[in-house]
Amino acid sequence: MSIANDSDRTYARPVRANFGAGGLEPYASALRRGTAEVLYLQELRHDREPKSVELDLARWSADADQIDYQLLASVRGPVLDVGCGPARMVRAARDLGMDALGIDVSLAAVEIARAGGVEVLHASIFDPLPSEGAWQTVLLVDENIGIGGDATALLARCRELISADGEIVVELHPDFNRDRTYTGRLVDAEGAVSATFPWAELGLKGLVKRSARVGLRPRQSWSAGGRNFCRLAKSLT
Repeated sequence: MSIANDSDRTYARPVRANFGAGGLEPYASALRRGTAEVLYLQELRHDREPKSVELDLARWSADADQIDYQLLASVRGPVLDVGCGPARMVRAARDLGMDALGIDVSLAAVEIARAGGVEVLHASIFDPLPSEGAWQTVLLVDENIGIGGDATALLARCRELISADGEIVVELHPDFNRDRTYTGRLVDAEGAVSATFPWAELGLKGLVKRSARVGLRPRQSWSAGGRNFCRLAKSLT
């Protein structure tokens, strides 16, 4: 099957729990407290203890840093930030004079963003969204390529949202060969636990392979400040 035909497939919205939702809601609680708390993403395993990765909640909740601004200075608006959290990237994009909108499934994140005067929708990437097919840039930063645990479906949906000459900017796992899907949960330092949810991690090799399946091609990859990114565009036909 050709790439062009592959890109015409319809990828259904995953009917699954969302990142950090349910249970004792450690993510929402930490956001609402506004403190630099430590959260852990645990990969649940059947045969051993959960593997934990520390999440940088403080960076997500802070103002955009130099790396964020450098990224935004290299793209064009309008910008859609998927999984925007408290909306630091949306705010920074507007500081640079771009039209920008954030979406997030976390009501706590949306409430915080709106209280700060930032336009954010309480919605999933798989919901009907404004200006479909007209976004110049879609952001999947802060490991949000993991949303829904199906990176191929997520990339296909983002492809539907960008314009003919638009692009998707993805933040990647530092391991070039990484391509994993697993069941995870969030835990805070006091032991509050979320419901389980599917999650994915992709390095550059996995991203390029999955992108080709849905009619996307890499335009540029780079590293900055210990973070790794790739710019995707629609494949030439």
